[in-house]
Amino acid sequence: MINGTATVVGGGIGGLAAAVALHRAGWKVTVLERAGRFTEVGAGLSLWPNALRALEMLGLREQVTAVGAVERCGGVRDRAGRWLSRTHAAELERRFGYPLLVVHRVDLVEVLLAALPSGALRAGAEVSAVPEGDLVVAADGMRSVLREQLWPGYAPRYAGHTAWRMVARPAQAPAEGAVVWGRGARFGYTTMTGGRVYCFATANTPEGSAGPDGEYAELRRRFGDWPDPIPALLAATPPDGVLRHDLYDLPPLPSFVSGRTALLGDAAHAMTPSLGQGACQALEDAATLAACLADAADTAGALARYDRLRRPRTQAITRRSARLGRAGQLSWPPATLARDLAARLIPERVTLSAMAPVLGWGGRPGPIV
Repeated sequence: MINGTATVVGGGIGGLAAAVALHRAGWKVTVLERAGRFTEVGAGLSLWPNALRALEMLGLREQVTAVGAVERCGGVRDRAGRWLSRTHAAELERRFGYPLLVVHRVDLVEVLLAALPSGALRAGAEVSAVPEGDLVVAADGMRSVLREQLWPGYAPRYAGHTAWRMVARPAQAPAEGAVVWGRGARFGYTTMTGGRVYCFATANTPEGSAGPDGEYAELRRRFGDWPDPIPALLAATPPDGVLRHDLYDLPPLPSFVSGRTALLGDAAHAMTPSLGQGACQALEDAATLAACLADAADTAGALARYDRLRRPRTQAITRRSARLGRAGQLSWPPATLARDLAARLIPERVTLSAMAPVLGWGGRPGPIV
């Protein structure tokens, strides 16, 4: 087993998970976060079975499960509200060992922070060059400063659509989660703990656009007449609680490793959220990095193995997420009709089988089809 001093740049989900994994493997870890405090900006996120398996490897699955809610049933609906496809938690768990867990990003970050010694955390630390340490983990996000230095020219690519995220507190939460497909737009919702409902929406827009009357008004204008429970969810959303971000992904990098520096999470493979795999893949990265270091005789060999394991898998999932996003954002009526018909005809077992290369990860991933 190798250990030494590790510096993690970035205190988001991926960086904190890597710090936990390394700390538990005997490394002396320091986490450098640019913001003034360790927190997470956002709403909810989905932790699929592969992410829960990674959390099991980190020794944190039970703690995260305690702050999350299992989505008992979810799927895709059309603009009229009819179900196109459905996935049941029992079948998901039977196939892959775990259900789909929905958590608030803040709750997940708090679990990760609690697993680290306070002395390992340094907020307000601006990093402009590769820091010292036997190992450097660059987990500083999609617009990573360290990636730009070590792999210049790999800029994020705009996906052609923007996203809104929010948390609603309706009088009655929906019994089932769903993503509703429209023409050039989607609206998704799923229940978290405490009666909260995580909602997101997407629309085809030029990069850098903004709602002229604010983002809450823009959401009401675009989605206010969509099928139930969307109008009620929008009415139960605080007007100042809507976040908007244009969506990007990264082109495939030639390596995730340079010397003693390893890229992790969005810094390595930022992807669109259509598959719900962004945070899941960051957690896989963290668990894999620690496992590679535990198994190797030297850091260079461990990082080379990490790159071999993670880069093909995450880049394939990035491409797959982009394809699903393009399908969900179709706007030409004949194309949306064909898409919806195809989704309606595919049985649940076929859908889950197609997801097996992603969700069936067991710590030593195979190829993605």
